[in-house]
Amino acid sequence: MGFQFPKLYPILDSSFIPAVGRAEFLRELGCSLTSAGVTLLEYRNKTGSDAELLADAEVLRESMPAQNVKLILDDRANLVEDADFDGVHVDAGDLSPAEARRILGPSKIVGTFGGSSALVQGILDAPVDYLAIGPVFETRTKHTEKKPIGIDGVRRLREEAGPEVVLSAAAGITLQTAPSVLDAGASMVAVAEAIFRASDPAREFARWMRELS
Repeated sequence: MGFQFPKLYPILDSSFIPAVGRAEFLRELGCSLTSAGVTLLEYRNKTGSDAELLADAEVLRESMPAQNVKLILDDRANLVEDADFDGVHVDAGDLSPAEARRILGPSKIVGTFGGSSALVQGILDAPVDYLAIGPVFETRTKHTEKKPIGIDGVRRLREEAGPEVVLSAAAGITLQTAPSVLDAGASMVAVAEAIFRASDPAREFARWMRELS
């Protein structure tokens, strides 16, 4: 596909969104992130209803125009079209990458989990645009029983995947460790808490991008 994946992939988890003033918060956040240069963002809501996801998605899409930002929905491939999003991320236990691709067609972005200590068997043949790898370090944002793979694990997975596969390294990555993760072979680093727990997420995103450029 023609899209250039960025070095920094923000993941907006629903736990970062206040219950009161939700739409206003998302509108201001989306506008500020777009102005800061975000080009790819995942919205993750593991427990919300379809109605809540679509309401959030409408605000995010309005404040993050499609010509500027690719929006990825976690898990819910069936809602991507209604949300006017640009793709989906599916993990083990969700739809298979092949089924997600069948639902969304060839023009949408599909990402999936690619491996931890080793690549998932057969994953390089999956019809996806990027593979998430990790956890790189310990994380509190997303529950996982997998052990952190560290920098050496990122390097090992890059060797297994080859040079062309887009690898998104995730979990526990900080501004101090991100350059080493990229140097080890990650195409981009996926970051949730480090961006969205900041007092000004857009400013924090911009700070990361300056350091990673």
